[in-house]
Amino acid sequence: MKRVRLGAAIAVSALLVSAAGVSADVRVQQKTQVKFEGMLGRMMNLFGGKGAKEGVVQTVVVQGDRKATLSDDAAEIVDLAEEKVYQLNLKNKSYTVKTFAEIRREMEEAARKAEEDARKSEGRDKDQPEMQVDFDVKDTGQRKAINGFDCREVVTTITVHEKGKSLEQAGGIVMTANSWLASKVPGAREIVDFDLRYAKKLAQGVDTQQLMQAFAMYPGMKEAMEKFKREQVNMDGTAVQTTLVLAAAASPEQAQAQREEGQRGGGGGLVGGLMGRFGKKKADENKDAKAPSTPGRTTFMTSHTEMLSAGTSVNPADLQVPAGFKLKNQ
Repeated sequence: MKRVRLGAAIAVSALLVSAAGVSADVRVQQKTQVKFEGMLGRMMNLFGGKGAKEGVVQTVVVQGDRKATLSDDAAEIVDLAEEKVYQLNLKNKSYTVKTFAEIRREMEEAARKAEEDARKSEGRDKDQPEMQVDFDVKDTGQRKAINGFDCREVVTTITVHEKGKSLEQAGGIVMTANSWLASKVPGAREIVDFDLRYAKKLAQGVDTQQLMQAFAMYPGMKEAMEKFKREQVNMDGTAVQTTLVLAAAASPEQAQAQREEGQRGGGGGLVGGLMGRFGKKKADENKDAKAPSTPGRTTFMTSHTEMLSAGTSVNPADLQVPAGFKLKNQ
């Protein structure tokens, strides 16, 4: 259950710092590259194809009640008037359709399952420590131009660790997001508005009380959300560039266990095995790394998202299912 709680905390935290969706007519292009370290990173580079090596370029198009998200081999079209979501496979020229009602049912089912799993685990995991989520958000005062946008830097640090103990004492997870925000991005407000309209549509008929109860079953989440609201700085603006770094911080005991495993030729796990088999290999790689690192921490995932362009020129064809595409049953 400890891993489940960590996963839930990280997932919620990621949502809090993720860049706001970029919804008049709007066309925005952005590139995202995710890098995993160690053995997992090498496997991703080997089998992940072009996207894993060079990153994925997506184009977001909004016009009226439709929003399309396009990449090289797939696309998604959300229609607020029809209350439908189209998923397109551009390689085999096929698509599927899901109604908002179906998505609502899936949301409620996920909430029921989360609440059920949390209740089942209460008796089993009384010996497991409660986790705490801390937020720190700072406007650094730094400014720079990125792809023609005047940006200011905001750094968000989210730390997950055992309640009552510091990160240095018990180890944990640290997520750092360096975001460069621009106040004037063509179409940014429209895309945010579209996403809000979409969220409100999905919420209609959903038992929001049940969703909140399921969320509250995870220790520390309510307190963490309240703390985030208190501590956040001015986040107005659109994220033109965001670098997200996810790292594991070892407790003294975990660091010692890792060293012993390394001496025996093993992989040495960090934070209850989170770092897995590539902990020592990554530590060795870090010796030659150019970027500064914090002692006792091992980075295992980095993502970089950058807005390449933004404008109001839209091709209506991007918001339609192309002729000749076949509907597939889900």
